[in-house]
Order: sequence, then C-alpha cells, then structure tokens
Amino acid sequence: MTILRCTQCSATLKPYPPRYKCEKCGGLLEYALDFEQLRGIKLDGALSFWKYKRLLPEVKNTVTLGEGGTPLHKATRLSKKLGLSAVYLKDETRNPTNSFRDRCAALMVSNALDLKHNSMVCASNGNLGASSAAYCAKSGLTCHIIVPKLVDMGKLAQMLIYDAILDEYGEIVDDSIERAESLAAETGWYQATAELNPLVIEAQKTVAYEVAEQFGVPDWFVVSMGSGGIIYSIWKGFKELQMLGRIETLPKMVGVQAHGCAPIVNAHLKSKSKPTVVHKPSTHALGILVRNPFNGIWALKALTESKGIAVSVSDSEIFTAEQKIARLEGIFAEPASSATIAALEKMVAQGTINKKDSVVCLITASGLKATDVLQALTKKRKTAVVGLELSTKEKILRILSRKDTYGYDLWKKLGKTMTRAAVYQHLNELSERGLVIAYKRERRKYFKITKRGKRALQAIDELKMLL
Repeated sequence: MTILRCTQCSATLKPYPPRYKCEKCGGLLEYALDFEQLRGIKLDGALSFWKYKRLLPEVKNTVTLGEGGTPLHKATRLSKKLGLSAVYLKDETRNPTNSFRDRCAALMVSNALDLKHNSMVCASNGNLGASSAAYCAKSGLTCHIIVPKLVDMGKLAQMLIYDAILDEYGEIVDDSIERAESLAAETGWYQATAELNPLVIEAQKTVAYEVAEQFGVPDWFVVSMGSGGIIYSIWKGFKELQMLGRIETLPKMVGVQAHGCAPIVNAHLKSKSKPTVVHKPSTHALGILVRNPFNGIWALKALTESKGIAVSVSDSEIFTAEQKIARLEGIFAEPASSATIAALEKMVAQGTINKKDSVVCLITASGLKATDVLQALTKKRKTAVVGLELSTKEKILRILSRKDTYGYDLWKKLGKTMTRAAVYQHLNELSERGLVIAYKRERRKYFKITKRGKRALQAIDELKMLL
C-alpha cells in the first residue's frame, strides 16, 4: 500500500488522483511505501518493468509494450580508454520507443485507464511525448502533447506517427509545462507531464532496482539532469532497496548538466538548497535544456545525501563523448545521456574517482531521436570526403611540381591507395581546371603542372599557415 506524502510538511493524502503539490504548504508530493508490509516480498519472473509491480503504486490495468529489463553493458573498451576497471552502461535505448520514459508512460497510461480517462496531456521536449503517444495508441487514449519550439525532430516524428495531437507552446519545455498544467485544469484530461505527476518518479526508480539485480550497487552512478527527476528517482530506488533489506550500501550520485544550462550544478557547487534559475539557457542537448528545474530540490537532495558531485560539461565535450560511446561500445546515445560519459572523463582527469571504483552511466535514449546531431555528423562526413579529395589532388600537384610523370607512376607514388582509374579521374579534373596539362613522350601520356597549378599549391600553403 502506498500513500502520497508531502516532502516538506509530511502531510499524507490518498494515492489517487496523482498530484504533485501539497495543498497545505505547497511542497512537492511523492509516493511512500509501507516498508514493514513489504519486507521479505518475493519478486519473481524475468527482469522487466512490471516485475516490480508490488513496489509501485497500485494499478489494476497493466499496459505494456515490453518496457524495462534493459541491458547493463560492461563497457570494456571505454573502461580501458578511461583507465578505469569497471564502467557499465545502463542502456535504456532498448525500450520500445528507445528511451527510459517508456517506464513512465506504461505506469501513467495504466493509471489513466484505472481512473477512466479518455484523454491525457503531456508537456515534453521529446522522449516523454514519444512514449506517451505510443502507449496511448496502444490503449486507445487520445494523447495531447504540448511541445516547445526547440524539440528534436526525431522525437517529434515519433509523436506524429503515433497519432498524437500536438500543440506548440513556448521556446523551451518550461513554458510548455505551464500550458499543460492549465489545460488539464480546464479539460479534466489526465496529467502526464513528468514534472506534474509523481508516478514518473516511481516508474523511473525501477532503473535502480534492475541495476541492483544485474550488478549490485556501484560506487558511482552518473545521470544527466534536466528537471532533476531521474537522478532523484534512481537515488530513491536504491534507498528503498536498502530499507527493504535487499542491499547494504548506496552509490554516490553524479548529476550532469551542460555548461549553458546548469541550474542544479551551480546550486550544488554553491551549497544552495534550491536551483539557480538560468535566464538564457543554451545547449544543443535539448533533453536537458530546462531553465527552472521542477525537481531541482530533489536532485540536490540526492546529491547531498549520497555525498555525490555535480558536473557541467560543454556541448563539444558532449558530442565527442557521443561519438566515443558509439565507436568503442556500439551504443548510439542521444546528446543528453552522452553527457554522462563526458562528465566521467572529467572526473577521471580531476582525480575525483578512484580507478578501481565501479561506475554505472545511464544512457537515457537513442541518438536516432536527435536528428540535428545526425545532420551535423553527415555534414562532417561530407566535409571529410571533400577534404580527402582535395588532399589527393594536392598530393598529385606536389608530385608534378617536382617532376613530370605519367599515370601509372603517379599511382605508385600515391601508395596504390586507390584504383588507377581514380587517379586518372583526378588528373582529368585537374586538367579541366587548368592546373595540369598532358603531353605525349616516349609513347606515354605525361602530365605537367601549370603556372596556375603552382599558384594553387602556394594558396594551399598560405591557407595552412592560417589554420
């Protein structure tokens, strides 16, 4: 049996309908378990979200698409690269819509059906909107999603294909949350916004339950922070396991944000109990672009209680980490969750972490959802291809600047790294641009650099001096 309890004045309320704010003092509400009643409880079956149904607020309907039970990968190559003995990646990209928010949608849609709702509303900058839309489609509920102007297109595509009704409101998700709250009050729609429904914390704590079964308790648990709910959820999950006598120790929590949007990190570094509002937040990791984190107080509580740390990283560090995870471990993570690896690198460099410590990094969602990153990588690839072509043509010009020669000899001098046909293609293009000319000698077709070709080489040399 669970109740809703105010974290500020300890007032208790009936569990349903879900509410996030105490009417007496305005404090945040959260669900509380009866640990005495649950001690010794058996949790049988394969690893999955609903395996922990008895540790969640009671629901009669069970809506599922196969969420939870996600892999915990031992990141051997990444560990070696960082000089650590044990780094693990909790891979939430393996959920039905490729993010950790599927856990939340499963529980909230189940609850919405219990409470006889036909429609739900959700403010989201991506993952929760996609998850809510999918689970509503599965259950026949109408899904209204309030999205900000800044939202990853891949996530938007998921919402649309699942037939959600979209309404754009505000620049970032903070604005959309206000709209979702007023809409639910006006229409009576089920409130499925993460910051406004405490069932989200309950759903997300199952990540900690699973890690405890898959590995045990790590020394460090690294989580990216937007509104601050997920880091608190995981901390709460481990604390509940300890209260139930299932684990003895607790991890140190590490909260990560982007340099341009770090209200929780800044508050923790200044030992404040509330997040510092960022008036002009900025980061390309849209999943953690939150100006005023609703659950920031809880996030700071998790950091303080666990004796953990808060770290901010730059966007460039985030994108470098994203590529590193993909290349070393075969996991394509969205920027928001790649920030955990960037933070871990920083911790190693600063000597914060012992090389023998065990670490779990939460990979919240797939990089396939963040198409702006894909576009950037595609652009980089095209630039690299163009650069390779220029490099080959430059090499040909340099060889010819020293001595006239013929195609086969050029092919050998270039190291036979391409076909002879490709070499002649480059020569033809250089000839069309007036950079080389051809002539016959000893029954061979020789090539010679022109004055224009020499000027081109000189221009390349000058450009390199500026770079």
